[in-house]
Amino acid sequence: MKKVLLLLALALALPFMAFASNSVDFTNSGGTLSGTSSGLSLTGSTLVLVNGLGGGGLITGSNLGSLSFTTGALTGGSLQTGGTFGSGGTFTITGNGTDGLPNGTIFSGSFTNVTWTLVTLANGTHNYTLTGVVTGLLGGYSTNGVTVQLTINTGKGFFNGSTSISSGDTSVLVPEPGTLSLLGTGLIGLAGVIRRKIKLG
Repeated sequence: MKKVLLLLALALALPFMAFASNSVDFTNSGGTLSGTSSGLSLTGSTLVLVNGLGGGGLITGSNLGSLSFTTGALTGGSLQTGGTFGSGGTFTITGNGTDGLPNGTIFSGSFTNVTWTLVTLANGTHNYTLTGVVTGLLGGYSTNGVTVQLTINTGKGFFNGSTSISSGDTSVLVPEPGTLSLLGTGLIGLAGVIRRKIKLG
């Protein structure tokens, strides 16, 4: 029975290990981040790097597409000193067909939560960091990821409803067909072992 349990654990762990190690990274630059307590929105941000999409390598360029989003409403804290935003909104990454990227939506989803953090530098000036967990579709598969967006230094003033984005990075986990096949193969093998055990027992 211990062997059966060990095989069960192995059959279930292997595909999830493969899932966890597979990600696609997107880097964006520029754009205007604006908002109120009803939510933040990013427009005009350019996609400048994609790594790992469709099992491919690194693609860089001055304009590979765009990244835009809207968050849910502010649920705690403030826009000036940092806070949290609720789930919802939209998060979209679009390609323009450069170097084999899709010409259209690459990722489409929404936030499950967002943290808006004020960073005060030693010279008294301010940056803000937006960190959010997103869920959605990439290449037809349901997936999730994390985005981190850094603002341009706002000087000694605070966020006043609009600022520029310096850069952002979004990392999305992707279950590949191979991973799903591995899960299926493991479960079929496990079924065979259990059937033999039942016949022998």
